[in-house]
Amino acid sequence: MSAEPCTPPSTPGAAAGAAEVLLVVAGAHLRGQPLNPQLLALDARFVEATRTAAAYRMVALDTVPAKPGVVRVPDRGAALAVEVWALDAAAFGTFVAGLPAPMAIGRVELADGRELPGFLVEPFALEGAEDITGHGGWAAYREAVS
Repeated sequence: MSAEPCTPPSTPGAAAGAAEVLLVVAGAHLRGQPLNPQLLALDARFVEATRTAAAYRMVALDTVPAKPGVVRVPDRGAALAVEVWALDAAAFGTFVAGLPAPMAIGRVELADGRELPGFLVEPFALEGAEDITGHGGWAAYREAVS
């Protein structure tokens, strides 16, 4: 797996010239969601809120805490609301090493054409899962069901 290095002009708390890895999150790691503290504990930095290319589906996984699964389906996908976070390379490795199945990190295409490492789900998790793509993103889905 290759990660997209980024050297922003000024990164509070990072050594000068230290490379960062950008990570696309789509669900429980978004700001205000229950797993966001995992990113903050690794000194991750919020970069932007954006959308994926119109090539993804989102399902509600049966997990605790609740989280979505994102899968690329170019022929029948939609754009989803996501966030981009920056972590130093060591923190990215620590984060990825702790991901439970069926979560995976792969390349996620954003609406502007960039492809960055981001959350996807193993295909077996899609079986029987509720398709929530029509909500446009995890936060909108959570609002609709609460």
